[in-house]
Amino acid sequence: MDINSFREVIKQREETDNEWDYGIEQCWKKEIEILSEDIPSTIEFLKNECTADEYSWISEVIDAVVDKVPSKELVQCYTELMAKFPEECQKYNIKGVIEICEGILKWEEENGKK
Repeated sequence: MDINSFREVIKQREETDNEWDYGIEQCWKKEIEILSEDIPSTIEFLKNECTADEYSWISEVIDAVVDKVPSKELVQCYTELMAKFPEECQKYNIKGVIEICEGILKWEEENGKK
């Protein structure tokens, strides 16, 4: 995972007006691409370098990442960070996002890969 590129996209996302759908979608697209390109390195980033702010921004796209590259390990790692970032979890409904991710994994398990 290219952490510098990811952080640059997060910076762009922070500066993007929430009313500008196209800009937000472009940021999300880049985030999803970066986070899904190498799941093991993404997990390492989450475990060792991810900040509370980055964790909350990832919540906007983690379900799309899991949909693109179903990974129980990624969802487990993201879930474990709830204890490290409880304020973000409450503020951004991280539990709800994780439930969506778990639903994607369950669907994949029951219906096979896309």
